[in-house]
Amino acid sequence: MGPSENILVAFNNPSALRVYRINKDFTPGDEVTQPGPIDAGIFAHQVRTTPDNRLAILVTRGNEGTPTKAEDPGALKVFDYKNGVLTNAVSIAPNGGKEFGPRHLDFHPTEPWMYVSIETQNKMVMYRMDKGAIGPDIVHRADTLAEPNNIRARQAAGTVHVHPNGRFLYGANRAEATTEFQGKQVFKGGENSIVVYAINQSNGMPTPIQHIETQKIHPRTFHIHPGGRLMVVQHNLPVNVRDGDAVKTIAAGLSIFRIGDDGKLTFARTHDIDVGDKTMFWMGMVPL
Repeated sequence: MGPSENILVAFNNPSALRVYRINKDFTPGDEVTQPGPIDAGIFAHQVRTTPDNRLAILVTRGNEGTPTKAEDPGALKVFDYKNGVLTNAVSIAPNGGKEFGPRHLDFHPTEPWMYVSIETQNKMVMYRMDKGAIGPDIVHRADTLAEPNNIRARQAAGTVHVHPNGRFLYGANRAEATTEFQGKQVFKGGENSIVVYAINQSNGMPTPIQHIETQKIHPRTFHIHPGGRLMVVQHNLPVNVRDGDAVKTIAAGLSIFRIGDDGKLTFARTHDIDVGDKTMFWMGMVPL
């Protein structure tokens, strides 16, 4: 967003945020020296500048607790941003970041509303922007899962995108945990889907109107074509699944959906991609 003068990069482990100049030939340039240390939180996943280009927001998920290790808190790290320089850091972390694992955010195209997926709690939340700042309190909260009380394996909310028309919001639900069957690791079950929300145009509240399976495992990211009629969902790895008494493999690849006037998705087709021993990590679309 804003003038393409710098590249902002989030690093997850160890968590860091760095800014690089863009050269006149559009190649990456030198790193911008910051005036002081950057509080990059724990396990950053994404960095975005606000539509007015005045703030940079680093989304830091933290880490879920285990029987032997306490939870690492999550937060939204908000910085004043000007000419590639980050200053005046503010941390937004409800309950000190406990049970708050933000993954990804997007902005409404015309209203001061910011939507954040909370990976570890499978929630979609909305913050309000006012007078050049992000309000510290969650204004609206909604579930991401169709069956939030029927979690069969680890679920993780993922990417979030607002439709270009500002009327609809989309989020990814991911599951990929496996269990043994006939000597092989197979998918344990869970929701791999896109959730569609209608956005209340008066107050920004998101209301779920559809959950649609993506036809593959672990939709790590997705993108809406700038024309607003097409969605492509990316799945990073092949996964074995039970097929009756047999086992079959669902390939990594892309799922294609049409977007209707009502914001709902209609499945069109899949494209299998042989990733070999690699991971298809990210995808996006740009207008020609």
